[in-house]
Amino acid sequence: MMSTQTKVDTILAGHPFAKRDKIIPILQEIQEAEGYISQNAVVKVSKHLSMPASKIYGVATFYNQFRFKARGKYHIMVCRGTACHVKGSLSALKLVEECLKIKAGDTTRDGLFSIEVVVCMGACGLAPVISLNGECHAKVTPEKLKNLVEELRLKEIK
Repeated sequence: MMSTQTKVDTILAGHPFAKRDKIIPILQEIQEAEGYISQNAVVKVSKHLSMPASKIYGVATFYNQFRFKARGKYHIMVCRGTACHVKGSLSALKLVEECLKIKAGDTTRDGLFSIEVVVCMGACGLAPVISLNGECHAKVTPEKLKNLVEELRLKEIK
């Protein structure tokens, strides 16, 4: 398995004469490889492009596609679009935060779970909707969500 440092170095080596216009593609490649943009990666990109780290960080924070924390093994996205909101996604979100003892945007200490709130998943007819590692779960009730989290925890114990 390649270390994070090697992954970032390899990506930057693939852009030997990169300038400012390559910030986004480079950050996208790093996030794809690492799962997020680490502080170390921002510093390396800054040196590679001969730009202040604050400029790299400024670009990365402007776009919501970039994240600065590693996702959990089980990444739960809770839709908070209008249809999901009306159908009770807020109570589902609060329940999963309570069960995992983290807030949206965080990852559990053991690295197993992370929660993300999204504006819309485009599955309004199935509201409320959550996504678990890209798999859509429709008409989610707090009870269904609690059972799903418990099943995943049990799976990890075995």
